[in-house]
Amino acid sequence: MARNEALAADPAEQRTTGDLARAAVSGWLGTALEFMDFQLYSLAAALVFQTIFFPTDAPGMAIILAMATYGVGYISRPLGAWYFGHLGDKIGRRKVLFYTILLMGVSTTLIGALPTYHQVGALAPILLVVLRLAQGFGAGAEIAGASVMLTEYAPRRRRGIVGSLVALGTNSGTLGASAIWGVLVATLSHDDIVNWGWRIPFLASVLIMVFAVWVRFNLKESPVFEAREDVVDGVAVSKEELAQVASNSNVLAEGLSERKGRAFFEAFFLRFGQAGNSGMVQTYLISYITATLLLAPSVGTNVVITSSLVGFITVPLVGFLSDKFGRKLMYMVMSSISLILVFPMIWMIATAQVNAVFAGYIIIHQSSVLALASLENLTMAEIFGARHRYTQMALAKEIAAIIATGVGPVVAAALVVATGGSWWPIAIMIAIFTALSLGASIVMPEVAGRDLTLLNDSKPGEAIIGPFARRERIKLGLPVDDEAMRAK
Repeated sequence: MARNEALAADPAEQRTTGDLARAAVSGWLGTALEFMDFQLYSLAAALVFQTIFFPTDAPGMAIILAMATYGVGYISRPLGAWYFGHLGDKIGRRKVLFYTILLMGVSTTLIGALPTYHQVGALAPILLVVLRLAQGFGAGAEIAGASVMLTEYAPRRRRGIVGSLVALGTNSGTLGASAIWGVLVATLSHDDIVNWGWRIPFLASVLIMVFAVWVRFNLKESPVFEAREDVVDGVAVSKEELAQVASNSNVLAEGLSERKGRAFFEAFFLRFGQAGNSGMVQTYLISYITATLLLAPSVGTNVVITSSLVGFITVPLVGFLSDKFGRKLMYMVMSSISLILVFPMIWMIATAQVNAVFAGYIIIHQSSVLALASLENLTMAEIFGARHRYTQMALAKEIAAIIATGVGPVVAAALVVATGGSWWPIAIMIAIFTALSLGASIVMPEVAGRDLTLLNDSKPGEAIIGPFARRERIKLGLPVDDEAMRAK
């Protein structure tokens, strides 16, 4: 019987609850460390790095240089995505995730030990740039790898709720870094922060890194990677080697002859929409609240913290619902809700009434950013076939994020200035990004619960969860909702 005509055994059944718990903690820690690293740096760049590493007679130029080194970290992310993604598809997820967390953690810790410009001159900013490049190189494959590993570890019908832990890691890292800097600012003088206090968050991150490295060292390889039919002795064999035996295996033949490109662009635009909304809501909208609406800086900070805390409910809830109703349906529902709410919520924020700002921001943040983030990681992992899942997911995430987050806030800022501070450009940009995610979710096949050991990218009839999966399987004459499906 052909592979797509019956349900294969779920490789996740080969792992115990303890194995799954370690995988979940590993994914959460890695994502938290990644976002903590970048948040620590962004806050340091805004507060003290212009003085420590880029002292000039023009304060504005010093700030620009400090922020430029923040952006440098994103340049190396696609390179890391390609290198480590390819390696992860070749030798396994576990080893690569060990490398990425170690590279990220060591780079972040060493930033806290750097000499300043006053101590070694131009060598100081050069070393800072080198560490930022290394940090970005590791981070480029971290969240994709954590998502792939956790999705491949999770039971078929629990991937949504389990995979949402990766999205929760983003909240944890951002909140952790903000809290650390908040304590420093509240307890130390500005001179103390500039002289030595800024080093504390970076050096202290070594504790999280050591724990994460220990967890990953004791983590078993992904059961899906081990179950792949092109893996021999823990290493993926070449396409040429597989071609010699493809005629004897429908699965291998499918993997070798699959149509390329469509799955990548479906995943790309799912990510493009969410990343664009993230840049608009979590970055530009905070600037709009402070610089255009002239509200106190504490309003922007507090609304982000409050909404992030609400996300600890929203993210797993959306993941849970996707396990019941499918990824495709939940993507379409949440994107549609975002499109309906974006204009009234941004209008509420533009009234500059603090209560309205909080309500509008929290609602649009949950619907346009966090809900889509909850669905994104596991959906992208299920879209791609086992042969190139890590590579394609990492590249789709990083390339889409760089373009969307780079273009969105800049275009919105220019349009807001051109329209005299109007809120319309912000709402329109968020609506465009959301519409792109909605469009991708409409054209993609349902992927919830598909067999992740399949070498080919997703196609209709492979999913088993949700109304769209049912419709696809009926159309293809495949079993629907029988006892075997429910058991799996």
